[in-house]
Amino acid sequence: MRSLLGTLTLMLVTVLTHAQFTIKGRISSGNEPVQSATVSLEREGSLPVQVATSANGSYEITTRSGGTYQLNVKHLNYQPKTVDVNLSGSVNEVNVDVERSAYFLQPIEVTSIRASERAPFTKTNISKAEIEKLNLGQDLPFLLNQTPGIVVNSDAGNGVGYTGMRIRGSDATRINVTINGIPYNDPESQGVFLVNMPDFASSVNSIQIQRGVGTSSNGAGAFGATLNLSTNEFNPAAYGEFNNSFGSFNTRKHTIKAGSGLINDHFTVDARLSKITSDGYIDRASSDLQSFYFSTAYIAKKSSVRLNIFSGNEKTYQAWNGVSEDMLKTNRRFNSAGTARPGSPYENETDNYQQDHYQLFFNHSFTDNLTFNTGLFLVNGEGYYEQYRARQRFSAFGLPNPIMNGAAVTRTDAIRRLWLDNSFYGQIASINYKKGADNITVGGGWNTYEGQHFGTVIWAEVGIPKDHRFYDNKGLKKDANVYAKWQRALNNRWELFTDLQYRHVTYTATGFRNNPNVPVDRKFDFINPKAGISYSHKGWQGYFSYAVGTKEPNREDFEAGIARQPNPETLHDFELGIERKTSTYSYGATAYYMLYKNQLILTGQINDVGAYTRVNIPNSFRTGVELQGAVRINQWLQASANVAISKNKINEWDEFIDNYDANDQQVIKHSNTDISFSPSVVSASTITITPIKFAEINLLSKYVSRQYLDNTQNVARSLNPYFVQDVRLSYTIKNKLLSNVQVIGMINNVFNEMYEANGYTFSYIAGGAFTTENFYFPMAGTNYMVGLNIRL
Repeated sequence: MRSLLGTLTLMLVTVLTHAQFTIKGRISSGNEPVQSATVSLEREGSLPVQVATSANGSYEITTRSGGTYQLNVKHLNYQPKTVDVNLSGSVNEVNVDVERSAYFLQPIEVTSIRASERAPFTKTNISKAEIEKLNLGQDLPFLLNQTPGIVVNSDAGNGVGYTGMRIRGSDATRINVTINGIPYNDPESQGVFLVNMPDFASSVNSIQIQRGVGTSSNGAGAFGATLNLSTNEFNPAAYGEFNNSFGSFNTRKHTIKAGSGLINDHFTVDARLSKITSDGYIDRASSDLQSFYFSTAYIAKKSSVRLNIFSGNEKTYQAWNGVSEDMLKTNRRFNSAGTARPGSPYENETDNYQQDHYQLFFNHSFTDNLTFNTGLFLVNGEGYYEQYRARQRFSAFGLPNPIMNGAAVTRTDAIRRLWLDNSFYGQIASINYKKGADNITVGGGWNTYEGQHFGTVIWAEVGIPKDHRFYDNKGLKKDANVYAKWQRALNNRWELFTDLQYRHVTYTATGFRNNPNVPVDRKFDFINPKAGISYSHKGWQGYFSYAVGTKEPNREDFEAGIARQPNPETLHDFELGIERKTSTYSYGATAYYMLYKNQLILTGQINDVGAYTRVNIPNSFRTGVELQGAVRINQWLQASANVAISKNKINEWDEFIDNYDANDQQVIKHSNTDISFSPSVVSASTITITPIKFAEINLLSKYVSRQYLDNTQNVARSLNPYFVQDVRLSYTIKNKLLSNVQVIGMINNVFNEMYEANGYTFSYIAGGAFTTENFYFPMAGTNYMVGLNIRL
């Protein structure tokens, strides 16, 4: 932690005595201004400085050193242009005229829900090059680990298989995830299961993370962040890639990618095949993952049509039980899954799932000012998890006790499969109008989810026929939303932003596995207003925004009972940010206040069938500040870092403790306690050393302060703080035969920190004693990955 804070100090306390050089101008095409073009000032040995043009096409960049630079102008609807500029005086004016592209390349389905460069929301944009740097086989959350306020975890302990992430303390069920503008969150659980899309990062062109409520999006409500993935960007030249990684725990990743570039001036094809396998750090926590991605497009001057088909198949040995506190001291790699079988663990205690995605997009430009897009999608998923269950009552499978040799048999060993067979389909659409100072987007979408949940017994010691189906229920969810966004430039410096969304959700279910007599039929209507103002001038950018987010309960929340149905949650989010960028350094700060009404939390209270359920609490909040910065010290050394400091509190709530002696629950009142899994400090830093040309050393640090496993703020039920240091080394070979060959070495957890990034807890009273049991998900100690990437 001390080294990280030292890096922050190095970056933020920068010598400011040099003269300033300003370059400003206007980007236009003919006589028409080009709005939202990316203008970057670059030269070797300096940090690139990027700004977006205003409604009248103007831009302004400030740097601390003169000399010769390259000014790069990019916009998807215009041909890129590079101009050499010599900064000699204090003010330099450079106007650039760009030519309209012969093709309609802008993926409106993405830009309609992303926050633009000057929008008043807290965001982080991640480029394809940044993604490729770290993509050696770990799941997507681990590739985002250096972004502000994020904490990642892994059931298997090494980032392969089932992984999770929290942003500002909010888990994946509260993070809105879209792929090319299409919702990805599971509609019932609202969770994000990226294990169903192995190596999807290899097909992603760009990522935007919006922290807080953010702008209106499609799908599940954003209560902590939105994560927008884009694959629909154009590759103009043909390419081929072979990416291979090998490492600890017998981890392997093999990826083949190819693209046609532009064929006959109109057609493109991109494809990928991937396979990832790993034994996992935790015992038997193996992963066998396969996926493919295929995309083809027709691109003309005014229109484009794109078809995406991608699929993932995963088989992972279950590792979601965690390791008990006592076992953690002697065998932190212990896995209890499968051990219900006498003798050796059951070999097929696995999770199996396949998910197939189909996306069809149409984009059209009616005029230079008016564009339209629509996208149709279908997602089919089918799979199960298999478990060996010992000494099960026949009533658990809906059967009477069988009579054998004249006596009733009450229990049996059995192997069960819990199935989910579902379809998710719908449409998104938006229309965008840009002219003068105004940028207006109207959009929305509809979707329908049909899920069938059922269980079968594939083997039993006695008394249960093979393939006996012991429960069968269905869920149906329909979601429709419409939004309107208006961004207006008041002048070259100030812009106003307004956004209003209406969302209608219905959910019906025929019951649940453990509570079949609780049918659900709920309807929700949400109105989500957002507004803000932003300022941009001479490398400075500031903003303030207010946004409302609303969210329906998850499927498991409805299982509480007919008389105890949950209410929806509401979030009021206030964001205030300021940022400064030059060619030598950048720094920024964001302050936020997130006020929750009726947030759903676990209290230990049980539902009608004795399962723990979430309940609404009246008031809770998150408030904090996020600091980040970067500095280019010289041509071979640069550093960047971020730190999120927060306070996350529940005003008042009641904890319920099982009292087995009295056969009831004991109530303990709490006030002003920390929200679970919400560390008060999360920080990351990257130091990049370039000792020779084409070689790079990255020192990656991560610190996470104490996290509480429940909402009691009890240190005995918590995850210890941890600091992890990773090292990445890469060398790129370029020659005439191959575009490049890159060799990568990654050493994770260099100092062999024994830490846990996730866990759970429960307490009870039995025999007059109060007992707390904690379970943890340990992360791997020092481990490595080596990669060889070949690009033709």
